[in-house]
Amino acid sequence: MIFVYYDSPIGILRITEEEGSITSIYALDEDHEVSAPETPVLQKGVQQLDEYFAGTRKVFDLPLKQEGSDFQQGVWNELCRIGYGKTISYQQQSKFLKNPLGIRAIASANGKNHLLIVVPCHRVIGSDGSLTGFGAGIWRKKWLLEHEARVMGVGQTTLF
Repeated sequence: MIFVYYDSPIGILRITEEEGSITSIYALDEDHEVSAPETPVLQKGVQQLDEYFAGTRKVFDLPLKQEGSDFQQGVWNELCRIGYGKTISYQQQSKFLKNPLGIRAIASANGKNHLLIVVPCHRVIGSDGSLTGFGAGIWRKKWLLEHEARVMGVGQTTLF
C-alpha cells in the first residue's frame, strides 16, 4: 500500500494505491505533511483532482478498486452515473437501482464508499433537498456541490 497526502480546498486528502489501482480517497480532519506522489497512478490521481478543483475536470479516468459486496458495487456504479453539477435524492437512487424499498441499505452503501469525489456520493441529497449523510462532513459536501454549481454557471446544483 502506497499513499500520498494531497492539499485540497476541502482539506488534506489521503489517496491510497494498491496493486496499480486507487483504493481510497479520504478527507482528513488533522494536518499531515503534503507529499509528492511516488507512482504514476498516484501522480495521475493528484493531477485529476487538481483539474477537478480547478474546474476543468468533470469526469475521472483512474484505475479504481474498492472492496465491497455486489450490492455495494452496484450502488457505487450508480453513483458514477450522476452527472457533474447534478444531484439525486436517496429515493431517486433507490428507483434507479430498481430497489424502491432499499433506501436505507443504499444509503449505507453510499456511506461505505471509500473514493471521495471520484465516486461522487456527495451528489446524493435528502428528498427535501437537505444535505445529509456524508462521512467527510456536511461542510465538505456543501463545498463540493457549490463548487460544481459554480463551474456549471448555475446558482445551485440541479436534479439528475
